[in-house]
Amino acid sequence: MKKLFRMTAALGVSALVATAGVAAAADISGAGATFPYPIYAKWAEAYKTKTGVGLNYQSIGSGGGIKQIQADTVTFGASDKPLEPKDLAASNLIQWPMIIGGVVPVVNIPGLKPGDLLLDGPTLARIYLGEINKWNDAAIKKLNPKLNLPTTDIAPVQRSDGSGTNFLFTYYLSTVSPTFKSKVGADTAVQWPTGIGAKGNEGVANMTAQTEGAIGYVEYAYAKQNKMTYVRMINHDGKTVAPEAAAFQAAAASADWSKADGFYLILTDQPGATSWPITGASFILMHPQAKDAASSTEALKFFDWAYKSGVQLAQDLDYVPIPEKVYKLVESKWTGIQAGGKPLWPAK
Repeated sequence: MKKLFRMTAALGVSALVATAGVAAAADISGAGATFPYPIYAKWAEAYKTKTGVGLNYQSIGSGGGIKQIQADTVTFGASDKPLEPKDLAASNLIQWPMIIGGVVPVVNIPGLKPGDLLLDGPTLARIYLGEINKWNDAAIKKLNPKLNLPTTDIAPVQRSDGSGTNFLFTYYLSTVSPTFKSKVGADTAVQWPTGIGAKGNEGVANMTAQTEGAIGYVEYAYAKQNKMTYVRMINHDGKTVAPEAAAFQAAAASADWSKADGFYLILTDQPGATSWPITGASFILMHPQAKDAASSTEALKFFDWAYKSGVQLAQDLDYVPIPEKVYKLVESKWTGIQAGGKPLWPAK
């Protein structure tokens, strides 16, 4: 994962998903969420090897991805904040879930190992409201009576760009904290009362790693691959859970995508003894009337391959693949993607 961070930093908003084997003039173009970037990178590398088709993905955050697909400058957009049906209609877009993962608080507290620190939602909200500003605060010590917590100032790190990870994190905090909901709210970009801004999951991970006393939030693959000190959480049912694929799967298990209009579904704070509380899906956005039939068809073929053949790669990074019954439902909607009045799917 450190390789991915360096790649993103070097290439900026034009970060190529995959290794140097993908040509700059890629056959498929996409932009948006940093949350799924690690798995899109792995999928693209494998798909390039198998088919010769490249993928150029700009890891710029969900807000940027939505804007680019609305402007029709990329084949697809990616967002961790699903668009509501009315917004899909207004922008003439369709969306579907591509992968499921977890947003994980990470800390930089010398002497603590991954999973040592336990937090609950209300306490995490108070930290990001600036109400708790020392690591040895009584509220944190109550949850961690056996930890020797320092007097170090807490440095909250948050996303500075329009971000679906931001949306999932603030949606969760707004659910568990009425004060956070009223003062900050849930959105891809919010006005934070305190803390340090950083761009992308990559930026938040790097800023947290560089700042003693910091706390940030990233997609779990970023925490796992960089051996960051992740936090355990108390979930909706009051149970202590650690971030892992099984906990993300548990949170997603009750999701009924067949009843979700436009696949609009949010998976945070789900019930269940083993559910991770900040779980979310990452979505693909495309125009039903394709401007470029060839690239749109190639994109659909790539997504189909990822659903069916990218399962192990996703699991290796602790993402949760979309279940077969769900992706079959998704692919039944692809017949609505057309060019010149002709459906692009099933691909010829």
